[in-house]
Amino acid sequence: MKFCYLKYKNNEDYVGVFLLREPQLMLLEPKMVHDVFVTSFNHFNFNYVAKLIDKRKDPLIANNPFLLSGQEWHDQRSLVSPGLTKLRIRTVYSIMQSVSSSWCEYLKHQVDKHLEDGLNGKDIGLRFTTENIASCVLGIKANSFTEQFIPIAENIKMFSENNLAFIVYTLIVGLFPNIVKVFKMKFIPTKCEDFFQSLILEALKIRIESSTIQYDFMDHLISLRQNKNINIKELTSHTMTFLIDGLDTSATAISHCLFLLGRHQSAQKKLFEEITRNSINGDLSFEKLNKLPYLDACVKESIRILPPGLWSIKTCTAPYEFNNKHGNLVSLDFGDSVIIPIYALHHDSKYFENPDQFNPERFINQKGDKLKFFRAFGVYLGFGDGPRTCLGIHFANVQTKIAIASIVRKYRIFLNAKTKPFIKLDPKSFLAQQDGGVWIDFRDRNQ
Repeated sequence: MKFCYLKYKNNEDYVGVFLLREPQLMLLEPKMVHDVFVTSFNHFNFNYVAKLIDKRKDPLIANNPFLLSGQEWHDQRSLVSPGLTKLRIRTVYSIMQSVSSSWCEYLKHQVDKHLEDGLNGKDIGLRFTTENIASCVLGIKANSFTEQFIPIAENIKMFSENNLAFIVYTLIVGLFPNIVKVFKMKFIPTKCEDFFQSLILEALKIRIESSTIQYDFMDHLISLRQNKNINIKELTSHTMTFLIDGLDTSATAISHCLFLLGRHQSAQKKLFEEITRNSINGDLSFEKLNKLPYLDACVKESIRILPPGLWSIKTCTAPYEFNNKHGNLVSLDFGDSVIIPIYALHHDSKYFENPDQFNPERFINQKGDKLKFFRAFGVYLGFGDGPRTCLGIHFANVQTKIAIASIVRKYRIFLNAKTKPFIKLDPKSFLAQQDGGVWIDFRDRNQ
């Protein structure tokens, strides 16, 4: 996709491509990308992947706003979003601090066991996000830093990364697009569905019976049940939305940020100095964490270089016309799709000087918020943009930042010899993953 983008971007604003046998329109001009996400959102408020899902077969994700459109999307998003405010995130911040402290202790023991092989960045990231979300959202312990952990991450990976049946189905749809009109397969395996239903129902039961008010996401769900007449099935689906959206993507972002800091020791040193300068008794307050410019820039730059999604496909929900630089028009009808090449835009030297270089300073500007500038320009889409921006963006940013800060404060980060010392995407993954994985060596700063 990046090759196609680079070949045509200087002469065209869009180009027709095939997703296997299904025709798509790839947008090459950032202004058009911004129009799809923001200005003309009402014409493209449906995510392509949603057409592959049968909500009756997959009740656990039936209320996930990512899979909905129109009024249904608006209604479900408006129910969930009040549970993800900055105030609620601040309320559970002390829990995040406790989790990050336990995580670092776990890493200390693991480092001693794996001196030669290093630690798998994605694995340790998943352990953190699993424990953090279980504690902050479900109000339970996932035991992620012991050998008797609750297999939340394993079940997420079973359908998000290792779902061979759904991958095959996706390929079949690409070859025979009309098959979705007659058959949609189940996305979440029954084994995973049973596991998460039991886990979420047990967490709800514990919270309801305890009668404690913690002003967290679980409290918000319980209030929906009481005030909006939301049934248990819908509550379970809303909770599952958070587990799916918050576990894997944040773990990947943590892993990639560690990878890039390990490659760039000067940036790591600068980040360490910022963190220690603003810490009190080894801790960062919620306010300080969210006001550290270099930490914020490191996370944003990591997501720019290795965005969670390599591309986005939006389906047209109302007739629309694009006008290119040559004065030609292309008309889209209901059901037509456009591809936004996120990875290619993030790596275009026209918008990001030396795009493959890890340079957090590009997001630091005394005159204004560079992220807003890049997003308004249509070239930074790590969390999407417009009304359908990632619902959990604030929670994801906080948990990613506290994870990175806690590690950098206590350990020096180096790349293990098993890690490729350059950025190379895993060709087998639909998501942005470093080929061969991220393997990290940690050295205690106090030794």
